[in-house]
Amino acid sequence: MDYNVLIVEDDHNIAELLQMYLEKEGCTVTVAGDGGEGLRQFRAVHPDIVLLDVMMPVMDGWSVCKAIRSESQVPVIMLTAKGETDDKVGGLKAGADDYITKPFEMKEVLARIEAVMRRSAPQVVEKKPRRLVFDKLIIDMDAFELTVDGKKIDTPPKEMELLYYLASSPNRVYTRNQLLDEVWGFDYFGDSRTVDVHVKRLREKLKGVSPEWSLETVWSVGYKFEVLKA
Repeated sequence: MDYNVLIVEDDHNIAELLQMYLEKEGCTVTVAGDGGEGLRQFRAVHPDIVLLDVMMPVMDGWSVCKAIRSESQVPVIMLTAKGETDDKVGGLKAGADDYITKPFEMKEVLARIEAVMRRSAPQVVEKKPRRLVFDKLIIDMDAFELTVDGKKIDTPPKEMELLYYLASSPNRVYTRNQLLDEVWGFDYFGDSRTVDVHVKRLREKLKGVSPEWSLETVWSVGYKFEVLKA
């Protein structure tokens, strides 16, 4: 644990205890004894997380939390001597990420800090390339290009999406209604023959290109992108 922590707490003993344990865990700690000083320190030290008492002089914790939220999304954990639901709800409405009721165990405080910091960490989402390659066929949804036997073929968006959807799960059979839901969307109220028309156009583009795959009709069911297994 290596965080820059701001403790805003008017009880000197509690503040000192929190500071001691957090510094032992490797944190940098700043302490403020009232709400007004807490807000000033927040703007001065730019902490990673704030431990914020509710009942304090100058400004109460809810007011401080609202002020912090108006300018930052830094995680805030409220510290309160009261366990009533209204106090907890008040803290959460003010923008707090969590709350801890006094008296508390330091193990709980440390666990809550870690949990809140994990939740607030930016999520790095790796974008997977949407590109399928078969014999003499490349379906590239990122570039929105269909390459057939080395030539780029002009293809309308819905045809591209339909082919990509079918080819993403080779040999799986989809009904017309499934394809309408997934490719056209649940709010599409058109005729299911729309799928037939798009498949027919795709077949015209793909006919005879490779013996290793084909766009097949499964009678009375739907369609599949069939890939012959070696």
